[in-house]
Amino acid sequence: MKKIFTLALAATAFYANAQETAVVPDTVKHWSVQGQNTLMLNQAAFSNWVGGGANNVGWIVGSNYNMTYEKGNDLWENIVILGYGQNNTQGVGSRKTQDVINLSTNFGRKISKNWYASAGAGLLTQFAPGYADGNNPKAAKISNFMAPGYLNLGAGFTYRPNDNFTATLRPANARWTFVLDKDLQRAGNFGLKHDGDSSLFQFGFLGTAMYRLKLMENMTLINTASVFSNYLDHPERLVLSYGGVLNMKINKFVSTVVTLDLLYDHNQIQKTQVKQTLGVGVAYNIDNGVKRSASKDNQGWK
Repeated sequence: MKKIFTLALAATAFYANAQETAVVPDTVKHWSVQGQNTLMLNQAAFSNWVGGGANNVGWIVGSNYNMTYEKGNDLWENIVILGYGQNNTQGVGSRKTQDVINLSTNFGRKISKNWYASAGAGLLTQFAPGYADGNNPKAAKISNFMAPGYLNLGAGFTYRPNDNFTATLRPANARWTFVLDKDLQRAGNFGLKHDGDSSLFQFGFLGTAMYRLKLMENMTLINTASVFSNYLDHPERLVLSYGGVLNMKINKFVSTVVTLDLLYDHNQIQKTQVKQTLGVGVAYNIDNGVKRSASKDNQGWK
């Protein structure tokens, strides 16, 4: 009996010691996914209204995702922005109010604090045809899916001091402009050199930046900007763009979203292009990029 008791005591001590020295599994979350799916609505109705007006209803549906992988010295950021919307006005018909496909990816390897040697690609185009008179098919067609479509591919450096700011500088960046709609393949359109051309190649400098700002509780402003200079032809003709998204969260599912887009591209039109939208509707947010390990090598998501 004494031997059995001694063996049991030794086994208990061994088990307790093993529990103390057991390796705690790593709980670091290397993937961060932040996104928003929205359905925005606006409507106006009139009956015997002396001030005048036309009944109208509009909608915009969109998705905006930022998926980031961070482990050790590796940083991989992926952005997906999709949006489409229309407005139907009595007596006028349907007109397009939003149309964008914006996909980008950037992979970096840390070379010093907050700096990464990086390479990436981006695609920008739209879903449907655009016409001089909104999206009235009787008017002149001025754009379409992949007409234009912009593909960027380049290498450079990325600066990322925190989750709220990222800047990428690519001194070596190839930029292709595609015009795959034969009706739009005319010399001068989007920089095309000859009638029938379907693409234009440029090589130059590309700089992009993203800054996320929390204005107050449930109100955030996301700013994005980019600049491109073509080394091969008229480098002084910069392609400049800015996008701002103001998100005002009312509750878990309802938000007000205001967007502002500015663009200057000499090859499109020699004027500053402006687009602004405002909508109230349903917004479903995804954010699983908050929790991080206490490991000093993996801090950063705050």
